[in-house]
Amino acid sequence: MSSVALLDRDVILHPERRQFPEFSLARLLGTVFEPTRGCRVCILIDLEDETLMKGFGFLNTEGHAVQKKAYEQFFLGLKDGGLQELGMTGGEMFAYKMTHGSNLDLKDECWDVEGQQLSLDRDIYPNYDIILCISTFSATAPLTAKCKVFGFRGATMHGLNDVILSTGLAVSYDDVSADAEKLRVALTKADEIEIDFGLEDGRVLTACLVLNGQEAQKSHGLCKGEKPDIANLPAGEVYFVPVDANGQFPMKYADGTLGVLDVKDRNIIKSTLIEGNQATIDEHNARLADDPMTGTLGELGFGTQVLPVSGADIQDEKVLGTCHLATGRDDHLGGDIVPDMFKKHENSTHDDILFAPHKTPNFDIQQVRMKRGSQQEILIEHFRPSEYLLKALAGA
Repeated sequence: MSSVALLDRDVILHPERRQFPEFSLARLLGTVFEPTRGCRVCILIDLEDETLMKGFGFLNTEGHAVQKKAYEQFFLGLKDGGLQELGMTGGEMFAYKMTHGSNLDLKDECWDVEGQQLSLDRDIYPNYDIILCISTFSATAPLTAKCKVFGFRGATMHGLNDVILSTGLAVSYDDVSADAEKLRVALTKADEIEIDFGLEDGRVLTACLVLNGQEAQKSHGLCKGEKPDIANLPAGEVYFVPVDANGQFPMKYADGTLGVLDVKDRNIIKSTLIEGNQATIDEHNARLADDPMTGTLGELGFGTQVLPVSGADIQDEKVLGTCHLATGRDDHLGGDIVPDMFKKHENSTHDDILFAPHKTPNFDIQQVRMKRGSQQEILIEHFRPSEYLLKALAGA
């Protein structure tokens, strides 16, 4: 029986009450990448100033929280017995230039601990079986493309922090995979999904995502065997690539500004201010006008795990009862939006828009509904999974 099925209803509805085992690097890598024996592994981090890779200079420099966690938990963890326990070799760490955008393609230059400049394509990708990318900005899309060329497996863990280490990366990914598959089956081949968003002023916005009966996909954290693949950790979601989308949904911008986004033919066509900074809305509208691909919806996702809030979307979007949309490139998800379709390279990001109580307290997910042929099911109400989803997890 899966991990969620073993939890009582109270814990499922209050994830912060769940108890987790102690984080184990060997258990995580051994489960995700089985088999590991005979594999050569390395760690990639991103740095704004690449000279700080020499002698691990970033360790003695203010900031670099993610990179320091990568060194402490993964680099040292591998050196202090992890390699031997897993039957791996290598364990080297390299740095590449920070992209400053989610899932932007990486520049080829990278640097080792000696400060020597290397090439990702020449020196890293062909020479390692498993690549762990622990970075500030997600590199899942570019590494997914590269692994198909060079044949490696890997995991991306951007935004790593203590909460993620002690919860989202401490779980059994065999259990996470089992739960994700149960919910994938419950949602697969959906024709449409409608989401009602309740605003504080009493308005209800509805977005309709057209899926045309496509097979649902899952991010489940397992990268077993020898097939090239990239796991995005923490994992635990079921997702679709929308065929079409229409309606409206709310948006909370980075500066706290709230807006309403109008969607037509799968594209965000304009933003209208609810409250906050009009200049933020104007800037978004100007970007949409200059490069309309930045407003194309490329993903609809649902969390499948019972996890506490970490403050990082990479984990928080995996929480059962939340959902997220994403704009931009979706080629790593099997979609048709590729970097060359954008006016500028820096626009070809994949940006998640998470709806969760801690992230968007001004908006309520009043209801999420699925239509699949003649079947209609409620999936989420007020950020809580429906009986339909709970029964699916329980195997009922």
